[in-house]
Amino acid sequence: MDLATPPLSLYVHFPWCVRKCPYCDFNSYTLSGELGEAAYVQRLARDLAAQAPAVAGRAVRSVFFGGGTPSLFSPRAIGAVLEAAGRELILAPDAEITLEANPGTIERGAFAEYRAAGVTRVSVGAQSFDAQILTALGRIHSPQETRRAAEELHAAGLDNFNLDLMYALPGQELSGALDDVRQALALAPAHVSHYQLTLEPGTVFAAQPPALPDDDLAAQMLAECGEQLARAGYHQYEVSAYARVQLECRHNLNYWQFGDYLGVGAGAHGKLTYATRAEVTRTTQPREPRRYLAAADADLARHVVAQAELPFEFMLNALRLCEGFTGRLFTERTGLGLERIAAALEAGVRRGLLLSTGSGYRASALGMRFLNETLLLFMAETAQMTGESTLSIGVPEVATGNPAALFTGRGGPDGE
Repeated sequence: MDLATPPLSLYVHFPWCVRKCPYCDFNSYTLSGELGEAAYVQRLARDLAAQAPAVAGRAVRSVFFGGGTPSLFSPRAIGAVLEAAGRELILAPDAEITLEANPGTIERGAFAEYRAAGVTRVSVGAQSFDAQILTALGRIHSPQETRRAAEELHAAGLDNFNLDLMYALPGQELSGALDDVRQALALAPAHVSHYQLTLEPGTVFAAQPPALPDDDLAAQMLAECGEQLARAGYHQYEVSAYARVQLECRHNLNYWQFGDYLGVGAGAHGKLTYATRAEVTRTTQPREPRRYLAAADADLARHVVAQAELPFEFMLNALRLCEGFTGRLFTERTGLGLERIAAALEAGVRRGLLLSTGSGYRASALGMRFLNETLLLFMAETAQMTGESTLSIGVPEVATGNPAALFTGRGGPDGE
């Protein structure tokens, strides 16, 4: 197996929220009592120091502060984590540094202060501009607070920001979904994440499902909202991501192109490629914040990805991209040739789920709409290679600690 060393990113997880939303299955916890900011920042610094030797000499091209609610932490704390990263790692001079933020009044510090601390990009969890729907979603902010956040971002010179929107929400009509997009565009974001609300196992909504639009209406919302975004100059480059030209999220692109990333913080996941020994390894931090704070460096779990599982893991990421992937990228990131998955590729083309691009493959419009079904082609192929049942093959988690983020239509750490 002949692997190339891919680009490297850093994901930093902050597990606390003021209140956990009923649809959320991310590794997050309702904050009770003091935040414990200093202790957590110190633990992150130790985590960075412990993992740094594994990526010695490699430059970090992007940093993502995700959660939870990272903006519960002060600009000083975010700056301290970036200082620790700069000591232990090589941060590229033009590194994209994203902070996930809620638009509510509970945040500590102005966006100008986060920019001074080193943040270059912000992702705001707007979700909707309908006050009643926000209440149904358990959100603690108002539409006006989202507008104020956008105004403050522009004033701070942080024009490169994402607005996170959901559609097919409780009681939502097509007009409401389109109005959410219209109101988001009025705030002039650089990027819009637009994904369908899904009922994830273990959430409040899964146990007590709200009334949601049916599949046909949800599909119409997706199509017409996408057209509205395109008319406004936002091109779709990933199943749930739209951006102005050259303002795609570099951090999430690295995920979707099967790049490498360090994961620090409670429940964070990482992926590292060791080209010299032809090995791809996943890392997992203790999920529960108290366990993470008390953990030793050796408690970082490591798992070598079996060669037969690499095609499915690659496709789980790459087929989210509208342009798909090239055969060269597949070989560089997995060490395998496309002939190893020829049967799955042929089946995908035959069923209209995949299209050949000449240099590789991408999901068709049908395949993008039914992405899970498309991915199952490669899960079945992996099962044949390993002799396992399809159901026994684990779905890898992205750095957020969310096992469903890749396999449903939801995006990366900020829904992008």
